[in-house]
Amino acid sequence: MNEIVVHIPAQEAGGYPIVIGTGILSGLLARIDRQFPKKAMFIVTDESLVRAGHFATLTGGRDMPHYVIQPAGEQSKHLGTLSAILEAMEKHRLARDTVVIGLGGGTVGDIAGFAAAVFKRGVPVVHIPTTTVAQADSSIGGKTGVDSSLSKNAYGCFWHPAAVFIDPATLKTLDDLQYRAGLVESVKHAAIADAEYFAFLEKNVDAILGRDTAILEKVAAWNCRIKASVVEEDPTEKNKRRILNYGHTIGHAVESAGNYQLLHGQCVAIGMIVAGMIEQAMGMVNDDRRIRIEAILKKLGMPTKILSAIKPEQLMNLLSLDKKAVGKWPRFVLLEKLGWVWCKDSQWAQEISRDIVEQCLEQLSKKTP
Repeated sequence: MNEIVVHIPAQEAGGYPIVIGTGILSGLLARIDRQFPKKAMFIVTDESLVRAGHFATLTGGRDMPHYVIQPAGEQSKHLGTLSAILEAMEKHRLARDTVVIGLGGGTVGDIAGFAAAVFKRGVPVVHIPTTTVAQADSSIGGKTGVDSSLSKNAYGCFWHPAAVFIDPATLKTLDDLQYRAGLVESVKHAAIADAEYFAFLEKNVDAILGRDTAILEKVAAWNCRIKASVVEEDPTEKNKRRILNYGHTIGHAVESAGNYQLLHGQCVAIGMIVAGMIEQAMGMVNDDRRIRIEAILKKLGMPTKILSAIKPEQLMNLLSLDKKAVGKWPRFVLLEKLGWVWCKDSQWAQEISRDIVEQCLEQLSKKTP
């Protein structure tokens, strides 16, 4: 097993462990019980994890307090689901001596973390991510939240987990599109922070797509080290942590415009392409990074143009609703070179004119696949 520690000074414990190992799922409840002696456990999962057998593997067949999100996925990521989970915890007579366990992908982790943050004014949460996107990104860093009817992750808070346990074997049962889309977060990490990692992904993409668990352990460890280093420096996204939003500003708008019919990774892929176009329009590109990023996204089977049903004017309107907008317009994360984000005046997210963004959106919407 591989173990990485995320140091968060503001946390009572000073940080939390990320444990990576193939086949560790069946023994995790015993480990969590040792970490949280005499605490009740409440599991949040979704119907896909029950069908795949991962819920049964975790519990060992024990009858435990739990909530199964139905249907699985982004369409359930709203305040109604959060309320149902909190009420289920109340019905089980749970109190502050409870630890919430989130078993699932990004939606499960975001909602489980939010529920833990607000239940009885806050209880610990442990994440067991089971998707490529959650193992790479969303389970680490303490972001929680749900969507509104207008935008993604409109309501939420920072609530760092007490521990994260990653078992790459759980990826074996993941739907192929979900699996490939989640790998976009790995591409993002490499693009913003580590050119060597990007080359590793390019070299090993076939083994990754073949779900080689030895390679997937390396991918998880690389992702966690990158995410941990950024979160340690900026736990609540005051500045440096914004680099993790590379491709996400446009990506979130695409998700909302498409009524969440496209997966998060598919939308972030489009967002990364737009970011590259903005860099080009601003005269920032003098290497082959745009070509390499687009090539690996295509290898993953991700879209690299805006779907015809989504109009640039829709995206421009949604960008004004971005939760990180200043003066109704967001800042954008751009690359200076592969493995390094452009930093100007000590800021890692930059103000880009509406005209440039609109021009790039128009160009991409007309691009042939």
